Amino acid sequence: MTETAMNQRPAPTTFRPAAQEGAPIGFTPAGLQNEAGLRRRRLFVLALNLATLALLLGGLAHVLGAGGWSAADVAIFVAFLFGAPWTVLGFWNAVIGLWLLHGRREGLKQVAPFALAGERATPLVLRTAVLMTLRNEDPERAFRRLRVVKDSLDVTGEGVWFDYFVLSDTSDPVVAAAEEALAERWAREIGEPARLTYRRRSDNAGFKAGNLRDFCERWGERYELMLPLDADSVMAGETILGMARMMQAHPRLGILQSLVVGMPSRSAFARIFQFGMRHGMRPYTMGSAWWGGDCGPFWGHNALVRIAPFRDCCHLPVLPGKPPLGGAVMSHDQVEATLMRRAGYEVRVLPVEGGSWEENPPTMLDFAKRDLRWCLGNLQYLKLLDLPDLKPMSRFQLVWAILMFLGLPAWTLMIALLPLEVVEARAIADYPTVAAACLYLLFLAMYLSPKLAGFADILLTRGGVRRYGGAGRFLLSAAIEVLFAFLQGAVSSFRTTLFMVGLLFGKARIGWNGQARDAHALSFATAFAGLWPHFLFGSYLFTALGMLAPAVLLWSLPLTAGYVLAIPFAMLTAWPAAGAWLVRHGLCGIPEDFDMPPVLAAIRDGERA
Repeated sequence: MTETAMNQRPAPTTFRPAAQEGAPIGFTPAGLQNEAGLRRRRLFVLALNLATLALLLGGLAHVLGAGGWSAADVAIFVAFLFGAPWTVLGFWNAVIGLWLLHGRREGLKQVAPFALAGERATPLVLRTAVLMTLRNEDPERAFRRLRVVKDSLDVTGEGVWFDYFVLSDTSDPVVAAAEEALAERWAREIGEPARLTYRRRSDNAGFKAGNLRDFCERWGERYELMLPLDADSVMAGETILGMARMMQAHPRLGILQSLVVGMPSRSAFARIFQFGMRHGMRPYTMGSAWWGGDCGPFWGHNALVRIAPFRDCCHLPVLPGKPPLGGAVMSHDQVEATLMRRAGYEVRVLPVEGGSWEENPPTMLDFAKRDLRWCLGNLQYLKLLDLPDLKPMSRFQLVWAILMFLGLPAWTLMIALLPLEVVEARAIADYPTVAAACLYLLFLAMYLSPKLAGFADILLTRGGVRRYGGAGRFLLSAAIEVLFAFLQGAVSSFRTTLFMVGLLFGKARIGWNGQARDAHALSFATAFAGLWPHFLFGSYLFTALGMLAPAVLLWSLPLTAGYVLAIPFAMLTAWPAAGAWLVRHGLCGIPEDFDMPPVLAAIRDGERA
């Protein structure tokens, strides 16, 4: 290990998981909400989801049961049981979120009663460590972002309460040398002892979670809070300061997660993807936070974390068995959130746009690498469901994270069995064609509901479309993104299915390394090597359905076109000229493309220098 700055190991802590003193009886640990009221919200959402799922299952049983049940019918019905719940909950989250945003006068107060503390000009008295975790990333790029964060915090006048740590797990000696040189130069520029610390581990035991744990054990006693940032993370000083004031006002707030959105990008893939995520996230997150309450999400970065309970109560177990499912936990953040809540501290998300950004993968293949790492990490939760003393809501969060990926092979199975279902339907004289079409269209609408709620939110918000370049650009961009979502969804779900099949046979392996950040083209050979199974699967579907029922093939295109188009889709969305065309015409732009905040402008200017 190497370090830049004068640091001494502090004495051991005497912190213990605290009881919930200070909160009124019957309230959540920070005293923010009445537990009975929060329980009623959760039961209400549960009832909505169960009723909706029952109606969908009833409709599906009516369609599949026409003429009797075959093995394919049973397989489709069971697969639907695994695939549908995620879509149903997404639908109700979007509906509730849109209602809170436009049907209630104080919707944010109902979701985030702690947010008001961030608006008060209260002097800050908590010390915070801003952490950037690295592993074989571009050092210049990462340090530039951390510098911008520091400059933005200094402008607030409260920068003295923040110190900075670069926590490297880099294994490439050339990259490591560049990191250390940049850290030494920046530390000299700052000229204040201990304001910047650079540390590199000789290995990345425990991955990113192990990196953060090493920080907590070595330096954690010096600080009340930490702000983990990834190499592609950026936050504005005012946003950080406001969140720190919220944490200061509510000592039992253990994790406060910001709403992270994408940064402007020259990559067509990233630009279209984050356009869809941007407007869809706000209603969805509002809705989920309304009933999730004190058991909120943690995404591992761009969040303020109270160090003492995190260090003493959120230590991740080493999972039994061999990799890939055994060993260190890869998707650590959601587990840490459940452990923080078990320790008697609230975990909350602030569902407000502004001041918190990340970069998205620039190509379909880069996106898949990240997605598969999440998939493996979430499947590891199967070995964590028996953790003792978790809150019921926290245990549900782990189950839900597992279902998010188990549902993808379920959908792939249903689509694979579609030609067989067509054969069986042709033999039934009174097959309920109208009911099948209505069920299909209804489910497509529910699948798109977070996006549709996001479109509605922008259209209903005063000045909303202006932030996206005007009504014409926004509506055309929305149409492009819906098409993109169908194509990308097919590619992503099939790739995840192949990965999970590989897991069953011990063939899948995922590493943790630096990620591609900049727009770059994909050659046909690269795209073909990664996506030929998708084309093969799509060819089977198109051939079978084209011969059996061309009308069914036409109706299936939103779900099946992505398979046969996977290779050209990946190449087109990675093509730098396609991204440049979107930028030039202002399409699929996010508000920061049209009115860039000073923090992002500083990064852009630094990259051009």
